[in-house]
Amino acid sequence: MRVRFSPCPPNMINVTDLRSGTTFQEGGNLFEVLDYSHTKMGRGTATIKIKVRNLRSGATTDKSFISGARVEEADLTKKEGQFLYRDASGPTFMDKSSFEQFSVPNNVLAGAEKFLKEGQSYQLLTFGDQVLKVEIPRTADLKVVESPPGARGDTVANAYKAAVLENDMKIQVPLFIKEGEVIKVDTRSGEYMERVKS
Repeated sequence: MRVRFSPCPPNMINVTDLRSGTTFQEGGNLFEVLDYSHTKMGRGTATIKIKVRNLRSGATTDKSFISGARVEEADLTKKEGQFLYRDASGPTFMDKSSFEQFSVPNNVLAGAEKFLKEGQSYQLLTFGDQVLKVEIPRTADLKVVESPPGARGDTVANAYKAAVLENDMKIQVPLFIKEGEVIKVDTRSGEYMERVKS
């Protein structure tokens, strides 16, 4: 007698559990949930609206589901990678367990590659052998390498001037910030947060 084994069914997620940071796959694409809202109109069926980022292309889009619908869970894994250097094709990391080196396309980081620091380790979200996301801390401490002195006697509240940071990034900083000082920058908005006390 021959026994036929059916493949294991994929793990499914109820759309009401698709909170920010959750990942799922649909139509061959992998998505990360950025925003979630639940709308119920009168006696009708509730609608789940989410904003998602395609983990392969980096594109963001809006999706709607009826309450009770289910989507397939994405089988993603995390590994630690040490940032080595960056060239035109993208940043190169080293797997800290196997010492294998690999590059990650710039579109995966979506502009956050400028906050990578040589020798620092980062969590990498992978699907098979493909790196889909590099988890960048929400803040970065960076040295100011170029900034003109504030005008003498300029005491206007919330007055800012241009500055260049060690990663070649140009941002606006308060007038009291001097060259050589270290500042904290929001990696999501790229804005100045505060001066780092030495």
